[in-house]
Amino acid sequence: MSDYRRLNRANWDDRAPLHAGSGDYALDSFRTDPSHLSHVVRFDQPRLGDIRGLDAVHLQCHIGTDTLSLARLGATMTGLDFSPASLTEARKLAESTSTPIDFVEADLYDAVSALGAARFDLVYTGIGALCWLPDIRRWAETVAALLRPGGRLFLREGHPVLWSIDETRTDALTIGYPYFETADPIVFTGESTYAETDSAITNTTTNEWNHGLGEIVEALLQADLTLTQLLEHDSVPWEPLPGRMVCGEDHEWRLIDHPERLPLTYTLQARKP
Repeated sequence: MSDYRRLNRANWDDRAPLHAGSGDYALDSFRTDPSHLSHVVRFDQPRLGDIRGLDAVHLQCHIGTDTLSLARLGATMTGLDFSPASLTEARKLAESTSTPIDFVEADLYDAVSALGAARFDLVYTGIGALCWLPDIRRWAETVAALLRPGGRLFLREGHPVLWSIDETRTDALTIGYPYFETADPIVFTGESTYAETDSAITNTTTNEWNHGLGEIVEALLQADLTLTQLLEHDSVPWEPLPGRMVCGEDHEWRLIDHPERLPLTYTLQARKP
């Protein structure tokens, strides 16, 4: 296993039980309310449209709350993640809600060999996934290979401009990290996670990469996918810039001061001819 995979998987194995126990992921709401959807998928729903009857895969699915939400919208779901601890929590959640979801442990770049080529009508990738991948072209090629002809990719992700902002600066919006993909990773060390929890992470070091919006679009075009939607949003479903944001009733965070200055997320859709 490569060093970045080993470091990142250990970090996500630590996060999984903390996130499962955090109110931010609202696992009890999924168990008690059969109509409950994650806030992320609820935000996505107008652009997702009707997905009833589709064979869909959620790449980098973590503990499966978005995967379960997509299943509740009528898709036949498969979830893929490289973290065994995350998949343990995802399977427990699916079982406790009597939802048939096939969860598969594999690295993103091994998804085609793990799941099969040209198998899915919908590839869904959610918030905070692409930054863990060193090569955006390989990601796009993987997505294209998973899709059936006519199938589509749905991606909502943190905006690469947001990922480049130095979160430690509270006096200004300052570029502190690479915007474009780099050969070497951005190395972070921290005991906390984005979800509210009282416990600390033991495996604290992660390797991450940013990918420019043009790099992402070009990678998909080079993989022979057709871009059908690209929207930028002024909101994000966690607080990436502490002290400078406010959470709305839609559970999305926005800048308090001049939110029009910074794109925080984007939605991208593409189809396989």
